[in-house]
This record gives sequence, C-alpha cells and structure tokens, in this order.
Amino acid sequence: MDMNVAKMARDADHQVVVEFEDRIAWVRINRPEKRNAISPALAAKMSETLDALETDDRCAVVVITGTGAAFHAGMDLKEFFRATDSMPADARRRLSEINSDWQWRRLLYFAKPTIAMVNGYCFGGGLNPVCACDIAIAAEEATFGVSEVNWGIVPAGNVLKLLSWVLSPRDGMWVAMSGEPFDGKKAAEIRLVNEAVPLAKLRERVREIALSFVGKNPYAVRATKHAFHRVRDMNFEDSEDYLFAKLAESRFQDPEKGRDKGMSQFLDEKSYRPGLGAYKREPK
Repeated sequence: MDMNVAKMARDADHQVVVEFEDRIAWVRINRPEKRNAISPALAAKMSETLDALETDDRCAVVVITGTGAAFHAGMDLKEFFRATDSMPADARRRLSEINSDWQWRRLLYFAKPTIAMVNGYCFGGGLNPVCACDIAIAAEEATFGVSEVNWGIVPAGNVLKLLSWVLSPRDGMWVAMSGEPFDGKKAAEIRLVNEAVPLAKLRERVREIALSFVGKNPYAVRATKHAFHRVRDMNFEDSEDYLFAKLAESRFQDPEKGRDKGMSQFLDEKSYRPGLGAYKREPK
C-alpha cells in the first residue's frame, strides 16, 4: 500500500472494527452516522484490513458486516463524487481502484472464506461485497436496492457485472432497472443471498457457517473457491483439464496432506464419512 493510501487508512482507523473469535474475524464497517457509506478513507482502511487478515493466523474466516441499522449503504456521494469532481482524472481513477480493491477484486480470490452478514440497509455499491463474498446471509429485515436509475445515473463500480454473475437475467434487470427496494426474504428468493433469517438469529447462523469452514482443510477450501471462479468462463474440455491439474497439484502443495489423511481415516481407520463433515484435523 503506497504512502498516500496508508495515510487515508489512518484517517479511518476507528471506522473499521475487527474482532477475533474462534478464528473468525468479524469485520465491522463502523460509520453508522452515514449508514456505513464508503468514503475514500474508509475504502483504504478496508483494503488495509483485508491485507492484514489474509496472513493473520488468528483468522481462518472473514465475516463482513456493519454497525447499527446498515450493512453498507453505498458510496458517500459527497466525499466520493462531489468532492473529487475537480481532481485530475488519474487521481479519481486511483480512488476508484482503492474502492474496487476491497469491494470485489480482493474478495473474489481472497485466500480465506468470506461471508457477508447483511444486517440492514444495503444499497448500490454495498451489493458488491455481498456478491463477491463466498457466502451471503441476510437478516429478513434488511433492505436492499440499486437506486442509481432513480437519480439519473448508471450503476457503476461493477455493480451490474457482479449482479449479472449471481442473479438470473430477469431478476438482475428488475433489480437494476426498477430501483425498487426489497427485503432479505426477497434477496434470498432471487438468490442474491444464500439465506435470510430473523435479525435476532443472524449472528448465530453466520457463526455456525463460519465455524464449519474453520474445521475444513484451508488449502482445499481456497483451491475450490478459486477453481469455481476460473472454470465459469472455460469450455468443458478446458475445465476438465484444469481441474485434474489442480487436483494433482494439491497433493504436492497442501501442507496438511489432507487427501492422504481423509483417505486413511475413511478406508483404514473407518472413522470418517466424507458426506457427513470434514476429516479430523489436528487443532491449530
């Protein structure tokens, strides 16, 4: 991270809160007075936070959520747009890159499982991390929307691209063109999120899912996640070849030698059934 970005991140130190629990890193966007809208400084802080967590042994899973009534209400229009209108084009592009870095680019190929815990308002750019995280769980009471069309602009920042990844064309067009808000139940119905649960049970459900990832082989989880994204744009023949190559690679790259342990526990010890959970790993 360059010096200017590092300074921006320091300006938002209090706007990102990280708590560790059972190797889950709970990352909370902490700007409730702005419904957790993202400023340039906050974007830099989130990028810095993900950098740190990727190599932090206290973290096996990242959960992203928000403080108060919002998850992430999109971009701070004053700080990210009006205040930067007079800046040189290169400077504005750099700010956009910083925000894209944490909102989707890093998350898509993050080295550890990521979960979006949507606790409240989620608008515009706030949908990016929801789409880019591996898993998304919402409160039934949460409110989603892509409202840009209502005030005369095109949803940018790759919101449309990410929506086209996770939604059917019919649902994606409705979300983007109508500008209408919808709740967590509807978000689950159109598969924007995996599940919607009552707000009172949201953290409990997300913790349950996060702990299931903590118990799995981290190399296998990471390789599976990356391969899933890679094969989406491949034909069947290239995909098959790629996946066989990744499978062979895992036997040499996995420090846990998970394949050998799983095989031994299943075939030799008769202590493990693959369809009923992860093989027994040594505690970290």
